[in-house]
Amino acid sequence: MAGTVGIGRRGVLAAGALAAVAACAPAPRKADSEKGRKEDSGQGGEKDKVRTDPVPLERRFTLLGPLSDVHWLGIPLGEDSRMSVPGPIDVRVVGVARLEAGTGAAVVAVPQRDFRPGQPVRVPKKLAALLPKSAAWVRSEAFNQEVTGGRYTGEFYVDAGADRVYFDTVDPSVAASTGP
Repeated sequence: MAGTVGIGRRGVLAAGALAAVAACAPAPRKADSEKGRKEDSGQGGEKDKVRTDPVPLERRFTLLGPLSDVHWLGIPLGEDSRMSVPGPIDVRVVGVARLEAGTGAAVVAVPQRDFRPGQPVRVPKKLAALLPKSAAWVRSEAFNQEVTGGRYTGEFYVDAGADRVYFDTVDPSVAASTGP
């Protein structure tokens, strides 16, 4: 085959290296609809800003009912790692809110949920001062599973007497169920 030139071993290695570098290039800017999704999940806006809007939480934690006096953070996880892979970033959504009167007692009263005393852990400094000092927190693995539907990780602590909830979740998705 006169006139045909092979790329050889070095050429193959160079092409492979070029492909690897191209794969690590930053992704193109996302559309405005993606921006809206990030803001709804707590990832958009100012980093580590305490948010007070209940709607994104109510859409995800429907078993808690309407929320008020809401304070929460959307904290991107793994963003500071030098070894992180380009792609979606997990978001920790953590906060405290007031439940409608009587909801805390109704949630805890379901025997199958088997609520037990427990204290929130890894509370972000910006939220620690907002937690009631005298709260009688209880938690339930069964209730955590009910709220998350197994779609994401999350822990929910309820103070039934004060109708308060503390939540600590990662990538909470919009819920499919409703009701206390």
